[in-house]
Amino acid sequence: MSETTDLLRDMAERLFGDGCDKAALAAAANGEWPKALWTQMEENGLTNALTPENAGGSGLSISDALLALRISARHAAPVPFAETLLASWLAAGAGLVAPAGPLTIAPASGVDVPALTKRDGGWRLSGRARRVPFARDAAAIAVLTADGAMPMVALVDPKLCKIENGKNLASEPRDDMVFDCDLAARDVAKAANGVDAHTLRLFGAAMRANQIAGALSRVLDMTVQYTQERVQFGKPISKFQAMQHNLAMLAAHSAAANAAADMAADAAEKDMDELAIAAAKTRCGESASVGAAIAHQAHGAIGFTQEHMLHFFTQRLWSWRDEFGKESDWALLIGRSAAKAGREKIWSDIVTA
Repeated sequence: MSETTDLLRDMAERLFGDGCDKAALAAAANGEWPKALWTQMEENGLTNALTPENAGGSGLSISDALLALRISARHAAPVPFAETLLASWLAAGAGLVAPAGPLTIAPASGVDVPALTKRDGGWRLSGRARRVPFARDAAAIAVLTADGAMPMVALVDPKLCKIENGKNLASEPRDDMVFDCDLAARDVAKAANGVDAHTLRLFGAAMRANQIAGALSRVLDMTVQYTQERVQFGKPISKFQAMQHNLAMLAAHSAAANAAADMAADAAEKDMDELAIAAAKTRCGESASVGAAIAHQAHGAIGFTQEHMLHFFTQRLWSWRDEFGKESDWALLIGRSAAKAGREKIWSDIVTA
């Protein structure tokens, strides 16, 4: 572990720990933009973590950027951190300069790719994108589209688009968009070599895996603390064998999710290996489902109330497990890979990944 990584971890824990109290999370769930938190993130170089230093960014490694993202999820940071990382990475790879402020990407769902055509020395972007994260709050949207078979990146001002507000289970913005706008030549460029819609989906899945791991680790801490404090029949409920069994299961799922997130970060750092990321996202999705259920069972009804912090994390777990590919989507990819490998190669492929 490098000194830079240690410093980054300490800074991120302080920043998100101070900026994500219950009042801030509740305000964000009600539609208030967390300006103070975002300003702190910008001032500490987190929002441009994947932008090279020669382009004005922090130039962090992917693994360090995903570590900061995991910590932000451990505090349920109500900001488009993952989306800004993805958008700035896309833009920097294409040689585009993204504006300051929160960024997002489209398409995020993998469907309804907007069409790009040349027009009058510039470009015309038309089409739809569904469930774009934080589109209403973004300074720009990095749209991964194509000019024929050539993957292209366009930086689009959301003011040029029609936005229909929506949200996920955690009340995070997930907006439908209609693109029908002209873009200057400087706002469109060829995507970096090897970057296409599948690459973007893989990177997004690696990011969601790390967010799930971060949120689930906080859910584990909260559940252990609550069961030690909650007294029933004269003793803490953590002393009951059934509860101990459930806590052990929750701890195991949290550990598995964090190991899978590490694997996803390593794969994204190296070559965006699809089998490793698919396995990580599948495993983290399973842990999100089982872990959230155990936590709510342990907390009882209080965990669902607005007054308690638990729901800020479990609702994000339920949302993130389905974004950038559900368990079933990635499990299908794994199954097809195994079938293609055949019995002679399947074991070597598994242990290599």
